[in-house]
Amino acid sequence: MVTLGLIVIGFFSVGPQLSEYFTMQTQIAQLQAKLDADKKNLEEIKAEKKRWDDPVFIRAQARDRLFYVVPGEVSYLVLDADGLNLSDTSGTVGAMLAKQKNNGAISQNIGTTKHNWAGSLMTSVIQAGLDQPNDSKNPATASK
Repeated sequence: MVTLGLIVIGFFSVGPQLSEYFTMQTQIAQLQAKLDADKKNLEEIKAEKKRWDDPVFIRAQARDRLFYVVPGEVSYLVLDADGLNLSDTSGTVGAMLAKQKNNGAISQNIGTTKHNWAGSLMTSVIQAGLDQPNDSKNPATASK
């Protein structure tokens, strides 16, 4: 009976520490996985940084992202390439786009802007009317 009592007391005294041990092991595994992912990401960033040291890569990025061309080259930019009608027989993409824009149909879509331009315009007008000009030539008005 005493042995059984000691086993039960030992189980209850060691049980919480075992639970905490397994919780800590899980956290260590998760942090190790995050560390490995961060190391991989760091290596990718280092490789990207090294690529930017190459002038040829910089030139290619300027062409792709900013549409730069070498002097003497002619650049052609196709607009709205995703909405092309491949069965168009007019001969040019420009003619097709012009025909689509000038067809007289009224769009049912309502366009919205990212900024309230009317409010910005009114703010600009009011601010221009209320602000006093700073005349640096006249010291009496410059200090006001």
